[in-house]
Amino acid sequence: MDGIAMLRSRRLRYSFQFLVALGFCNVLLPVACSGTHDVYRLTTLNGEAPVVVAHRGASGYLPEETLEAYMKAIELGADVVEMDLISTKDGVLICRHDPNLVYSTDVASHLEFAGRRKTIQVDGETQTGWFASDFTLAEIKTLGAISTDAERPQQYNGLYRIVTFQEVIDLVKARNAASGSTIAVYPETKNPTYHRDLGLPLEDVLITQIKAAGWNSRSAPIYVQSFEPGSLKYMRTNGLYTRMIQLIDAAGVDLKTGALNFVLPSDRPYDWTRAGDPRLFSAMVTPAGLAEIRTYADGIGPWKRYIITVKGVVDTDGNVLDINGDGLINEADTSIQLPTTLVEDAHRVGLLVHPYTFRNEQRRLARDYMGDPTNEYLAFYSLGVDGVFTDFTDTALSARDSYLKLNDRQSGGCLP
Repeated sequence: MDGIAMLRSRRLRYSFQFLVALGFCNVLLPVACSGTHDVYRLTTLNGEAPVVVAHRGASGYLPEETLEAYMKAIELGADVVEMDLISTKDGVLICRHDPNLVYSTDVASHLEFAGRRKTIQVDGETQTGWFASDFTLAEIKTLGAISTDAERPQQYNGLYRIVTFQEVIDLVKARNAASGSTIAVYPETKNPTYHRDLGLPLEDVLITQIKAAGWNSRSAPIYVQSFEPGSLKYMRTNGLYTRMIQLIDAAGVDLKTGALNFVLPSDRPYDWTRAGDPRLFSAMVTPAGLAEIRTYADGIGPWKRYIITVKGVVDTDGNVLDINGDGLINEADTSIQLPTTLVEDAHRVGLLVHPYTFRNEQRRLARDYMGDPTNEYLAFYSLGVDGVFTDFTDTALSARDSYLKLNDRQSGGCLP
C-alpha cells in the first residue's frame, strides 16, 4: 500500500469512529437482500448520493460569481453551480450576491462612478454604497470582482469581470456538450421584492431565459431557489416547471444556548414582512411549515444550523469561553449539539434538503470536527441530506467519496 492509499485508509477508519462517537451511525437503511449480503439504500430522499453544489462557484479559491469561479468549480467536479441573480438598470440578470456592489466589487475605486454612491434600504436594512440597479450592464462590466473573505486569496481581486446568468448558461451547456456530463445550475431570485419595487422584477426574465435554454421541466439540470415564498409561487403559477427550493435563513446562533436568533433582514422573508405576516423563518421548519412549502416547492435549503447547531462553554459570569485561546469567540470554541429531526421531517413530506453553507476555515468548524472540514460533511451526509452548498467543491467531493466508501463497507460492498 503506497503512502497516499495508507493515508486514505487511515482517514476512512478515523471518519467511521468519528461518526460512531457522535451517534451518527444510522447511515444506511436496509431495503432488500441479495445473496449473502443485505443491500442498503442511502437515506437521502431518493436513495441517491447527495449532490455537491458549488456555492457562487469555487468561491473558496477565486472571487465569487465570476466566470472563472464557475469554471474552476466545474473543473473540480461540482455537480451543480449556484448563483444569486440581481438586475442591472437595463434589466439584465447578473450573478451577484448583493444589489450593493461595494461588498464584492472594486466599484469604490472607480472615480467615474463616485457620484452614484447613496444610502437606501434593502429589505428593511439601511445600506450605503453603489447599487446594481443604477448601472447598465456595460458599466458593470468595467468593474472587477473581489474576494468577500479576508482569509481567502486576495491576489485575484479586480482581475475578473461580473458575469451574466446567460453567460453561465452558455458555459454549462458547452461543458455538458463537450464532456457528456450533466452539470446543473441553481439560480436564486435575490431580493425579489426590492427589485419589484424598482420596476425591475426578476421572475419573468428568469422564466424566459430558462425556457430559452430548454430547461423548463422537473427533469432539467436546474433548481430555482428563493428566500421569498412569493417569488417561487409567482414563477410556479406563471409557467415555470423546474424543481424549486425554499431557502430558510436565520441571523446567527446564540453561542450561550445554541438557539438560533432572528434579526432583520434575516428574521423572515421580506415578502412576509411587507404583508404583515409576523412569522419568523423558523415557522418553515415546523410540520405545518414544511407541508405548506410542499404545495409550491420541491425542497428546502436551510441554514445548516437548523439541522446541527453549536453551543459554547459558558463561565459563571455568563460569558462564552475562548476555548482555543486565540483571543476570539467563534464556532471554533463550540461543540455541536444533537441533530434535529428536520431532514427526516422534510423527507417525510417529500422535500429535498440542501443545507448551506459549508466552508473550510477553522473559525467556522466546531471543536468536535477536530479542525477537519471533512468531519462536518460526514455528519451531515450521515443524516441523509440530499446535497450541500459549499465554497470548497473539492473538499465536499472528497468527503462524499469517504462517506460512500463507509456505506459500501457497512453494506458488505453491495450498494445498489
